[in-house]
Amino acid sequence: MLLQTRPLAVSTAVVCFFVLGIVGSLGGLSPYTCCRRAVLGAVLVYLATAVAVRAINAILTGAMISDRIRKEHAGDNKG
Repeated sequence: MLLQTRPLAVSTAVVCFFVLGIVGSLGGLSPYTCCRRAVLGAVLVYLATAVAVRAINAILTGAMISDRIRKEHAGDNKG
C-alpha cells in the first residue's frame, strides 16, 4: 500500500500555514507579513512533503519488489 502524495502534502501545508500565521500574529507582525510568510512556508512544506512521500513510496516499492523476488527464489529452491 503506497502513500497518497497530494492529500498528505496538502494537509501538512494547510497546518503549516495556520501555525505560521498564528505564530506571526502572536509575534506582533502585520497581517500582510504574517500572510506572506505563512504562504511561503506552506509552499515549502508542500514541496518538501511531496518529495519525502515520493521517496518513501520508492523505498516501499523497492522493498516489495525485492521481497517478491526473494519469495519466488525461495519457492524455486523448494521445488
